[in-house]
Amino acid sequence: MNVLKKITAFVSRYMAIIVILVAALALFVPSSVSFLKTSYVNPLLGIVMFGMGLTLKPGDFKVVFSRPKDVIIGCCAQFAIMPLIAFVLTKIFNLSPELAIGVILVGTCPGGTSSNVMTYLSKGDVALSVGMTACSTILAPFLTPALTYLYAGQTVDVNMMSMFVSIVQVVILPIVLGFLINHFFPKLTEAVVEILPLISTLAIVAIVAAVVSANSAKIMTSGVLIVAVVVLHNVIGYLLGYFVGKGLKLDETKCRAISIEVGMQNSGLATSLAAVHFAQYPLATIPGAVFSVWHNVSGAILANFYARTAEKK
Repeated sequence: MNVLKKITAFVSRYMAIIVILVAALALFVPSSVSFLKTSYVNPLLGIVMFGMGLTLKPGDFKVVFSRPKDVIIGCCAQFAIMPLIAFVLTKIFNLSPELAIGVILVGTCPGGTSSNVMTYLSKGDVALSVGMTACSTILAPFLTPALTYLYAGQTVDVNMMSMFVSIVQVVILPIVLGFLINHFFPKLTEAVVEILPLISTLAIVAIVAAVVSANSAKIMTSGVLIVAVVVLHNVIGYLLGYFVGKGLKLDETKCRAISIEVGMQNSGLATSLAAVHFAQYPLATIPGAVFSVWHNVSGAILANFYARTAEKK
């Protein structure tokens, strides 16, 4: 068990680098990871969500009821800023329908699971970050299909009910199952929770490898454009999230939490939805995969910047 804990600590520390290396391997030598199929994306994402559920306790939802204003501000910023930025970027860069739907899906998904860790590292309000992730995830079955239809419905056929069912199956049910196991079998959870980052990282890496290797040829032809859009989407999300908090006169720790929560998306879910519901557009899965790589890198950099700023103050 100690060996696994050491491996987990190593993987957690160098997650961004590991994801980048695997993505590069899948891009330039796709045959090396061809055993990972895109059909594995949903089960792998379910594993990540189940792991998230195992870490949740009833107390994590306390902030929702004790500080509803903060959570409401954060969630409104999440679902207002990121989908709108995605839509605007697709127009500015005149993206093809298959790339546009991928970018919009990233924008309409809830907050990312690693945002809580980045908020902690940034010396931000972790309770608010956890509350925002939980609430945006619960709202996702309703808001993600609706917002996707709003921003992409004129370009591609969006089946909202089918997307709703997918999100419930792949996100909500695994989280609820993990939450219940944590609640009723806490000793079992304690034995597993320390290696959860390892399991989640391996699942995320496998998702990225599967999607990138399956579309390596197409990525090579439009990779720079996709990366540019993803980087802008993520960075603008960080900036606007922070300034929303500042504009509403929230304290610095809350501004950091909202900034990171808004900018970091559940891009694995975006990839999953693209693979299942927009299979006729193979490139639609790519923005989510690229976002998965990039936001872990940018999140770590931003968290370090925020932490250094906090220490100076």
